[in-house]
Amino acid sequence: MSFKSKLMAATAAAILVSTSAFAADTIMVHDPYVRSSTAKSTSGAAFMVLKNTGTVDDRLIGARASIAKKVELHTHMENSDGVMHMMEIEGGIPIAAGDQHMMVRGGDHVMFMGLSEALIQGDVISLTLTFEKAGDVSVEVPVDHARKPADQGNKMQHGTDG
Repeated sequence: MSFKSKLMAATAAAILVSTSAFAADTIMVHDPYVRSSTAKSTSGAAFMVLKNTGTVDDRLIGARASIAKKVELHTHMENSDGVMHMMEIEGGIPIAAGDQHMMVRGGDHVMFMGLSEALIQGDVISLTLTFEKAGDVSVEVPVDHARKPADQGNKMQHGTDG
């Protein structure tokens, strides 16, 4: 292997390691939970607080989970008639360095469409959040149908490279 090839391989490895460290050290997920409206629902939603503890702005650009055919970032918007509609968030959700973003009922959330299994109280689902800079952050999200919109827990999960 030539010196140039060794240098390029070492640089690529360093970038990969620093990207993994960035995700684990800068994105935190606070108080995640998921729910569906009924036991037979074909859709559900996850809520949480995303905290960027780093010094670089980032953006949540996607999510995926094996429990649904489709996973999207959604929000609620009021139309001209005063009716609230759910819609996909285009371009992702920015999270400034040192700031946080609340994903709450009636606001921004992760939407699961075409559930392949029921969301059963007490179960835990695996969710992967994809950030523009931090990359993939894996989160274990409890199913909590009893949660009231105003309830705020104190659990904190550190992101991990997934």
